[in-house]
Amino acid sequence: ARRPALLLALTVALRTLNCLLVRTSFVPDEYWQSLEVAHRMLNINNYGYLTWEWAHGLRGYSYPLIFASMYKALQLLAKDDVQLLIWVPRLAQAVLAAFADVKLYSLVQHLENAETAKCVYFCQLCSWFTWYSCTRTLTNTMETLLTIFALSYYPIKGSKMGSSCKYLALIAFAIVLRPTAVIPWIPLVFSHFLQEQRKADFILHNCIPVGLVTLGTSLIIDRVFFGEWVLVQLNFLKFNVLQNLGTFYGSHPWHWYFTQGLPVILGTHLPLFIHGCVLAPKRYRIFLVAVIWTVLVYSTLSHKEFRFICPVLPFCMVFCGCSLKHLKVWKKPAASFLLLSNLIPALYTGLIHQRGSLDVMSHIQQLCKNSYQSQAFVFIMMPCHSTPFYSHVHCPLKMRFLECPPDLSGNESYIDEADAFYSNPLGWLNKEFYNDTLLPSHLIFFSVLEQEISSFLALRGYEKTATIFHTHVPEGRVGSHIYVYRKKTEMTH
Repeated sequence: ARRPALLLALTVALRTLNCLLVRTSFVPDEYWQSLEVAHRMLNINNYGYLTWEWAHGLRGYSYPLIFASMYKALQLLAKDDVQLLIWVPRLAQAVLAAFADVKLYSLVQHLENAETAKCVYFCQLCSWFTWYSCTRTLTNTMETLLTIFALSYYPIKGSKMGSSCKYLALIAFAIVLRPTAVIPWIPLVFSHFLQEQRKADFILHNCIPVGLVTLGTSLIIDRVFFGEWVLVQLNFLKFNVLQNLGTFYGSHPWHWYFTQGLPVILGTHLPLFIHGCVLAPKRYRIFLVAVIWTVLVYSTLSHKEFRFICPVLPFCMVFCGCSLKHLKVWKKPAASFLLLSNLIPALYTGLIHQRGSLDVMSHIQQLCKNSYQSQAFVFIMMPCHSTPFYSHVHCPLKMRFLECPPDLSGNESYIDEADAFYSNPLGWLNKEFYNDTLLPSHLIFFSVLEQEISSFLALRGYEKTATIFHTHVPEGRVGSHIYVYRKKTEMTH
């Protein structure tokens, strides 16, 4: 009993360190669909912002409720300091990730042996993309962790830990949080169904009760917070699949996951994964089917992102571990190479790339402490949702950002606010702030915009108060640095 406890303690320590070494932003959903919503649920005054998805019932409150509960506990303990609101959800996610890592280890140990389990565990901990994403408050992260937990109860051949109810309940919970979680499990559940002797019992006593309880709970939670009955999962499916409106956020060629998506998130694990697929025992073929099937399904949707295929990583790690164990003489050099080649991207993406979005929030937090909080007005002139919002400020400061909801009315000539702004920044600012009394006290924007609006800044009396590093690879509307400008007259109040 001591060894699993020791392994868990070590893994929790490592994932906590992981959490502390990830200080960059990845995608807006990390804040805007979880912490931002939780922060608004917590506040009686309802200051906070909900994106258009919430107005159209595309997102459910079950996931933000987890963080809102943490916020509420901190509030009741009178410890709702902005730093704790930022770090407690991330640390909770890190602890959960550690439990998932250990679950994966014990699953492989149970199915194979301790040596293979160690190799799988090592591959899992070495993965730069897991390091980069596993402590973030994304639904994709939770979906991946729940996939590992469900996998440990999946009745694979040779497993004595299989429990239909447990693994189905975990999948159902994942589907409630993010409906796409169903994709990797379609081949796995179907395979289990085919092997099941009493098929009718499996459906009547397992699938239906689990489905009804989970969906019922999700419906009630959403009824409480939306104030009406909303079937979020159906709305999500309609928007992303039937109407394919996700293309509004960009589209990629069909082969993107095969040529870029999977190779990038696997990184130097890729040769081990391919080798492991050839070597692995026959019973793991279903895992490979799940990986290929998931990547194929996601390839049919035009909007593609690395994080969407996160849930297939644990399956891939099983194959990588099988490969590593079989390398015999080459095992140590391969393991050393794996560690070193993943360490650099993990640290670079975690500590350096795109860190300005979070660093700039500490400048905004300062305004809450000043006596002129009521006069402060922060305008974030960046591609929409570039930074977190009230969840990282925690005071009713007047803030605004450029919005970009997609058009759901079918208007051909529709242009969102961010696009309208970027097509003519100077003209837009002069039109929007035609009167000096409307001017924000603070403007925050990427360095690439400075020259275009320099005449507006000079004329309206703004001075630069901070330059914050963001990225070494600026592109398009995203600059290498973030600038904070303050209106000079503000100091005379």
